[in-house]
Amino acid sequence: MNLYIDFDGVILDTIPLLDRILLERNIDLKDEYKKREVYARLDWEKIVNETPQINDSIKHIDRLRKSNKFNIAILTHVNSMQEAIAKINYLEKELPDITKIIVPKEISKAKMLETKNAILVDDYGVNLDEWSKEGGISIKFSTKVDKVYKYKSISKLDQLLDLF
Repeated sequence: MNLYIDFDGVILDTIPLLDRILLERNIDLKDEYKKREVYARLDWEKIVNETPQINDSIKHIDRLRKSNKFNIAILTHVNSMQEAIAKINYLEKELPDITKIIVPKEISKAKMLETKNAILVDDYGVNLDEWSKEGGISIKFSTKVDKVYKYKSISKLDQLLDLF
């Protein structure tokens, strides 16, 4: 079974840091164009190397890999080539034998791959909605376990072993 795991907000906790940078620069968090402009100029090597993992994500991905239940790939949106390189460098260091798929932010993740019966673990509802609409299996990742979501939710990646 194909399993695609998002990077930002699932593997690394980059979202709060990025939001803080935007707010410091008086950028509206809903202004996608201005957000992308700022993201394109950031030091992504520093961001990915200084941002903490979420709930031991790397260890859990390794556990999923060793289970042999899934064909695992990391599927991440990027706003710039520098961001793509930094993420790939990080993942090569931490998970060298896992496939990495980089998707330009302007393109839906669901348009890049065969989604039918494939799992996407993502923290962003729009990505999950698009994935589900294309016949995929959407799993919401959230550290807020007490909240009810539209999709099955997990707070640690190895919880997928109990679901599939």
